[in-house]
Amino acid sequence: QVQLVESGGGLVQPGGSLRLSCVASGSIFSIYFMNWYRQAPGKQRDVVATISSGGRTNYTDSVKGRFTISRDNAKNTVYLQMNSLEPEDTAVYYCNAHHPYIGLNYWGQGTQVTVSA
Repeated sequence: QVQLVESGGGLVQPGGSLRLSCVASGSIFSIYFMNWYRQAPGKQRDVVATISSGGRTNYTDSVKGRFTISRDNAKNTVYLQMNSLEPEDTAVYYCNAHHPYIGLNYWGQGTQVTVSA
């Protein structure tokens, strides 16, 4: 069982930056693939960025060059640094932990990011 708690969301102007954090507890954090998803109103939840247990990263095309995912296994924390934010980035952002061997998935409660002038 893994518990995930996100923080760092808020209101920011276009072109601004935010850093989201997700703290995990309850299991061996370093094993898990960690992912950030987002869900805008009326849309499905989509993956934004992923980081493997070995640190390999992937990003959806719309955030490449603007967002950076990272992890600190000593702190059981995954981060999402978001720069050059656009109104289209407005969504609830969710942290996800995926166990690569048994396929379990865990979700945080979500944190709202609003990009608006």
